[in-house]
Amino acid sequence: MTAAELLSVAAFAEGRHAQAFPSFGSERTGAPVVAFCRIDDKPIRTREPIAEPDALIIQDPTLLHQVDVFSGLTSDGYILINSSKTFDELGLGDLAGRFRSERMVSLPATDLAREHVGRPIPNAALLGGFAALGSLVSIESVAAAIREKFPPKVAEGNVKAAASAYTLVENELREPARA
Repeated sequence: MTAAELLSVAAFAEGRHAQAFPSFGSERTGAPVVAFCRIDDKPIRTREPIAEPDALIIQDPTLLHQVDVFSGLTSDGYILINSSKTFDELGLGDLAGRFRSERMVSLPATDLAREHVGRPIPNAALLGGFAALGSLVSIESVAAAIREKFPPKVAEGNVKAAASAYTLVENELREPARA
């Protein structure tokens, strides 16, 4: 939920309309949570869950084979997975035929969070990676949203994690195999 909220704040900072909200079922405490973020250039009137997302940020890769996380994603969709493994290593090699490979990235966001924040909380790193992957928000707006949400010491570690993730994704997208 925090990542969706930060993404909406970053989009709003860029003059766009945004809305972030979670979806909770009747599951037990600790069950997976789905959070949504809508970003648009015009006012957003709908409040319903998103059935056909343009992008997925998957924070917990253990859910990849338990839930159909890719359901409804458009073929032009963006996929960002929190993992140091490749899509093939994650058992997702078949996605290459369904989605555009230049819009699919795995990112060791938890590792980056441990390095820069000292805790395994990947939200900021994932948003930094998403800024590079989708170009829907800038890394500067992501950093500003993080600084607005957290106290200075916590914010700066998260901003460093986001910046590091941004650079990793940018470099991966520039590789000749992706061109």
